[in-house]
Amino acid sequence: MDPGAHAGGWSYGVSGAQPGYDIQACRARIPLLASCIPMNNCSQAPQTDATRAAAVRYLDSWNDSGMDWDAWLTEVALAKAEFAKLIGATASDIAVFSSVSEAASAVASALELSGRRNGLVVSEAEFPTVAHVWLAQGPRGGRVSFAPVCDGTIDPAVYDTLIDDRTALVSACHGYYANGFLQDARRIAARARDAGALCFVDAYQTLGVVPVDVRALGVDFLTSGNLKFLMGMPGIAFLYVRPEVVASLHPTVTGWFGRADPFTSTARTLDWSPTASRFDTGTPPVISAYVARAGMELINAIGPDKIRAWHEVLGRRLIDGGRSLGLTVQGTQDMAQKTATTAFVVRDPPAIEDAMRARGVLPTARGDVLRLAPHFFTTIDDVDRALDLLAELAQAR
Repeated sequence: MDPGAHAGGWSYGVSGAQPGYDIQACRARIPLLASCIPMNNCSQAPQTDATRAAAVRYLDSWNDSGMDWDAWLTEVALAKAEFAKLIGATASDIAVFSSVSEAASAVASALELSGRRNGLVVSEAEFPTVAHVWLAQGPRGGRVSFAPVCDGTIDPAVYDTLIDDRTALVSACHGYYANGFLQDARRIAARARDAGALCFVDAYQTLGVVPVDVRALGVDFLTSGNLKFLMGMPGIAFLYVRPEVVASLHPTVTGWFGRADPFTSTARTLDWSPTASRFDTGTPPVISAYVARAGMELINAIGPDKIRAWHEVLGRRLIDGGRSLGLTVQGTQDMAQKTATTAFVVRDPPAIEDAMRARGVLPTARGDVLRLAPHFFTTIDDVDRALDLLAELAQAR
């Protein structure tokens, strides 16, 4: 048999393919791999020894000291710094929230939409929560227009026609949650800037698996939570704010941590932090910050560039293997324009997800597709087993 061939009868030439890091050492840190194949990383990453230890470290601090806000806020600051390292920014460029919904709402609240410049150009590929934030600005004067998804992708030229001198902000996710399609954030940000508009990017589906440099992209805002490819847990999200625009923005979604000095301001004073922390709101999500920092440290230690290279191998395997097994791929099949997340059109995706979970493979259903989303610890054999099981269950329906 060809060394790249698979027992199921299909083949792809990746014989001997290995990532540029010690994958077995990485796998040894993830207990779930002993019983499952997690292919749902676009939805929730598995726990590692480091993230579990971080959560325990917070719980021990709480239990031993009763209250240690100096240490807890230091941990939040370190998590901001780790996020900044991931995207080529500095810690002072980062605000912290409990979710991307809250981060987007804070940005929206800082926009003046009552005048002529009230347009909000939104990609139809946004995760619904982000699009809902922009739609909710209607009573404030916001006028939303959508860049449509066609065949699982968005033609970048659409933005050229939608963005004009009445546009206040362009919201364009970096990666499409449904199938991994990558948008050209740099091109979109440049078009927005030329029109005098701001650019907001949700990078939830790309951070940790695609190298990101916010200064090179030229975006004004970039946000992500941590429970997906950043190996964290629910309850925390970060927002990058380009330092050149900070002083001009005054979010009305705010709180005491958005002040110049949260511990000295009074109820009668609304002063503003001179950095992105003016977007901070109330008491930060401390335990989630502990876990988020540990997860991002792991990603930064491996390197998003090395993870991306391995994802290109895994993504190609998913596409070619899926087609060989008679599965239909949604969206682009060009790995230069997508993450490793690959969506397959199947009948009754929720039922297939349940059946796969019962047999130890964890995918995620979304709409009319079943998504397989590997990560840095995923092996070629994991991909093959997931594809064979999906094909078996899909053909039985």
